[in-house]
Amino acid sequence: MPNTRRQDLSTDTPDLSTVRTLPELLAFRAAATPAAEAYRAFDPGTNRWESLNWAQTRDLVTRWSDALAVSHLPAGARVAILLPNGLAAMSADQATLALGGVPVPLHAIDNPGSIAYILADCEASLLIVEQRTQWERIRDVGTALPALQGVVVAHLEPDTPAAPNCEPPVTSLADWLAAGRSDAPRPSAPTEHDLAAIVYTSGTTGKPKGVMLTHRNVVANVKAVLGRVVPRIDDVFLSFLPLSHTFERTAGYYLPIACGSCVAYARSVALLAEDLKTVRPTVLISVPRIYERVLAKVQERLADAPFKARLFQAAQAVGWRRFCREQRLPLPAGETGALRAAADALAWPVLRRLAAEPLLAQFGGRVRTAVSGGAALSPAVAHAFLGLGLPLLQGYGMTETSPVVAANGLDDNDPLTIGRALPGVEVRVGENRELQVRGPSVMRGYWNRPEETVKVLAPDGWLSTGDQASITGGRIRILGRIKEIIVTSTGEKVPPADLELAIAADPLFEQVFVLGENRPFIACVAVLNRPEWERLARQLGYNAADPAALNAPATHQAVLARITAQAAHFPHYAVPRAVRVTLTPWTIENTMLTPTLKLKRLNLLNHFASDIESIYQRPAR
Repeated sequence: MPNTRRQDLSTDTPDLSTVRTLPELLAFRAAATPAAEAYRAFDPGTNRWESLNWAQTRDLVTRWSDALAVSHLPAGARVAILLPNGLAAMSADQATLALGGVPVPLHAIDNPGSIAYILADCEASLLIVEQRTQWERIRDVGTALPALQGVVVAHLEPDTPAAPNCEPPVTSLADWLAAGRSDAPRPSAPTEHDLAAIVYTSGTTGKPKGVMLTHRNVVANVKAVLGRVVPRIDDVFLSFLPLSHTFERTAGYYLPIACGSCVAYARSVALLAEDLKTVRPTVLISVPRIYERVLAKVQERLADAPFKARLFQAAQAVGWRRFCREQRLPLPAGETGALRAAADALAWPVLRRLAAEPLLAQFGGRVRTAVSGGAALSPAVAHAFLGLGLPLLQGYGMTETSPVVAANGLDDNDPLTIGRALPGVEVRVGENRELQVRGPSVMRGYWNRPEETVKVLAPDGWLSTGDQASITGGRIRILGRIKEIIVTSTGEKVPPADLELAIAADPLFEQVFVLGENRPFIACVAVLNRPEWERLARQLGYNAADPAALNAPATHQAVLARITAQAAHFPHYAVPRAVRVTLTPWTIENTMLTPTLKLKRLNLLNHFASDIESIYQRPAR
């Protein structure tokens, strides 16, 4: 039965342990620390960063809830949110949850066809979008959307008349909010077993699947993360990963609510470097690509400064030994002993000031916890940052587990592993060395895809991850993706992701795609870093601006030599024996990457089909 009473978001939930749903989580925080800073966002109108405390956040969400109630959506309605990270996205999500609806977060730069598919698949009742042009591109795909009752546009002039026969009606956010009523009938508050989101996984092949996550799933994961990493009320997060990504939703959005930390919304990825220095976050939630780019930029600058490069390398080496001693990890061969430890203690203050602190300043200079998730982190990148003093923690998860399964801790950090399973999460290694997970954060299943659900989720609750792993002393090491294992025509098995990570550790390579399924040997397609390519071209005597230089035999030989050096620790059959290079990055827009920045391998195979055929039509070296 609909509830005509306005739900009171200020209800005092006295203890985090009693929280069972996400609306209760916000109510708990607003009651516990109403005056503490909750959110920080840049206002282009005033050209200033503006703040909201938790009491103001509660009031803002109540206003959005009043507007959503007037929309008279059905119980459990799916509300699609196509907004960049910011107060509007947070408010839309929280208001939907408060009224028992189901948020469907969409990636702001996903392609219109994919978004139209998701809107139809989840039968969205309402779409909240940033720009009218976004909606028009989605509409023009031509996908039937019979369940869609309305579209709310954030940047649309108030009182804009609807187009004749406009279906569904399009409303400006300002008008929509102004029409809200506190006395409008509204559904009952959700229970812990109701859906808290349908998050679509961006598969590397095929159509995305909607992962059904309940309030219990997400709240349990937040509490489990608190058993491993504990943000403080004075911490500041910088939010820049898309809120359509479950990693950001849990670790960068719901977790700070539980802890009372402040979340500052980055203005854009293009301005991220500047925002890091302005906001100076203390907690950083990121994917490996961001750390890789920062390190690559530093290496570019050092390429023409030999003395600074030697200082940087010395700082990494000394810092890494210090890190290993602190974490009780094995030291590199020949670098043990009291004399070495004493020498490192003397050298470190100077090296820290000259080499480490300038790098840490790129992140704002006060990060006390940096988390890397969403994809595997290159050991070389981890080694560099940990050696230079960035407290970098690698974890592991998937959308289907809300998402965090395991993570390292500040005082228990082995970067060659993904750490230990979170409290309350069971893990085991099953057939074909597949990692399996069971616990309260495991999804209900895939939306409208029972046949897909039973393939991965057993009746006793064990979820098959598709990743191969080993577990030693409680620490989990990911060995590769089962479905992505390349099997050559000679029967050799090669994990492409590991090989790609190793090759990409060389600053010459921006992106790497390894292939060789049913082929006689492994080959590689790579996007070159432009400044590094220009440097290499000069060494080879080529004009870097000449497209023919990229395909010159000498270029391929030089690039292949760099690849071979990076892959030296792999079996000989896994080392690429041919390469093709490009300067055009692979992006979401050109359909070569998923919204979570993973390679779309099938698209890459099709795009480079002629190059690949030419590779295998001639003998490899």
